[in-house]
Amino acid sequence: MSKALQHIVERPVISEKSVLMSQQGRYTFRCRTDANKIEIRQAIEKIFDVRVSNVNTLIVKGRVKQLGRKRPGKTPDWKKAIVTLAPDAKPTRLKEIFEGA
Repeated sequence: MSKALQHIVERPVISEKSVLMSQQGRYTFRCRTDANKIEIRQAIEKIFDVRVSNVNTLIVKGRVKQLGRKRPGKTPDWKKAIVTLAPDAKPTRLKEIFEGA
């Protein structure tokens, strides 16, 4: 099953911790839950034109929320990918995203 690379990486995760990690060359993205590390690596390398040295992934569980008075609900689970760039990579486009937020 071949997915388009643009649809694997949904959006960057902009939080206090992810901005601090971006200064160390580690960038955080929200990805499709069925994407694996190899697909995420290829997508980041092609979209941002950088070399990736490591990809760590985790599933973030959705929160239980109340939908009305008695009906419980749940936000969907999603996959977080923390991408470490190679030491010689020039992340100009990535820095614009994380520092300009």
